[in-house]
Amino acid sequence: MGIDLIAGGRKQGHNKKDTKSTNLYLHLLLRLYKFLDRRTDSKFCKTVLRRLAQSRLTKAPMSISRIALNMKGKEDKIAVLVGTVTNDIRLFEVPALKVCALRFTETARARITKAGGQCITFDELALIAPTGSNTILLRGSKKRECKSHWGKPGIPRSKAKPYLQSKKSSEGKKK
Repeated sequence: MGIDLIAGGRKQGHNKKDTKSTNLYLHLLLRLYKFLDRRTDSKFCKTVLRRLAQSRLTKAPMSISRIALNMKGKEDKIAVLVGTVTNDIRLFEVPALKVCALRFTETARARITKAGGQCITFDELALIAPTGSNTILLRGSKKRECKSHWGKPGIPRSKAKPYLQSKKSSEGKKK
């Protein structure tokens, strides 16, 4: 017996080659990093290309405070995040950071630029550091609170957390 190749046996590559997004900028970035991946031996370009092709759910956001924590002592390098940079009001003083990301929230962009930092896009990063030299590649946490609500709460053996109107009522909570 062998592998039935016609029926879809022996799946080799599990990385997505393209995105289902309708965002034209994302498609242009994919073309740019496919070119850079092909023409350079950089592991950075390969990783960024793979992360650009991921679904929006796996492009987890990251807050300014988390970026500042990871970049402590590495202020001369560029923080690269394939995802959204969000604001964090718990961080009082934002250090001067150079951050490259797909998206920035308005408040996050304003706070970074006010502190003397820079917000860079991926096409600008390709001109500054095509092979990813002098950069730190970051990734947001996939453990998010919203995921605990996925599924059907209330049915047997379901671990989905219900959305409650108030925490006082015991309705919806397991005993």
